[in-house]
Order: sequence, then C-alpha cells, then structure tokens
Amino acid sequence: MTIYVVTVPGTFLDPPSDGARQEMVRALRPADPQGNEFGEAEALDILTVYDGTPAFSIHLEVEADTKTAAGDGARELIRGALRTAGLPVESASLGEPVITGIAGE
Repeated sequence: MTIYVVTVPGTFLDPPSDGARQEMVRALRPADPQGNEFGEAEALDILTVYDGTPAFSIHLEVEADTKTAAGDGARELIRGALRTAGLPVESASLGEPVITGIAGE
C-alpha cells in the first residue's frame, strides 16, 4: 500500500453554511495531509474555498494500492464528510481527483 496525497476540485452547487464547512473539515481531519512530510512542506489545508466563488479544493491523504483507488477513496471520504455535515452529496459537484504527492510506501 502507498500513501497518496490527493487533491479533489469541486464546486458547491448549494453553498454550505460556515458551520457545515467546519463540520466537513472535522469529518475529514483523520485524512489531513499535514500528518506527512509532503503535506507539511506544501502547507496543505484540508478544504480551500476560493473567495468570491463556489469553487473549492480538498486535499487528503489516502492509503491505496493504486492511484485510481486513491482517487476513488478520496471521493468517498468527501461524500462521507458531506453527509456528516448534514449536506446532500449532490450539493457539491466533484471534479477528477489528482494525485499531488506520494508520501510513502
């Protein structure tokens, strides 16, 4: 298994409240890339929402056998965080996951 840092871009179709965004971050905290050297060096935040737009990106650490599995795992973590925050999964359109680092094997 390899630890991947995965970035998933997206768009909030129905912008969440600040409280819901904070709950999403709490739900994603176990997959925070700050826990590895790559994440620390890049100063990655879990959730970045771009000012004045509904666009966001989420950076996660995922352990998987392949890059494809890492991307799929990241998307599933995000869907789970949306549900935990009380948001419908359909409230965020997720783009294609991108492997932005390999933290280790």
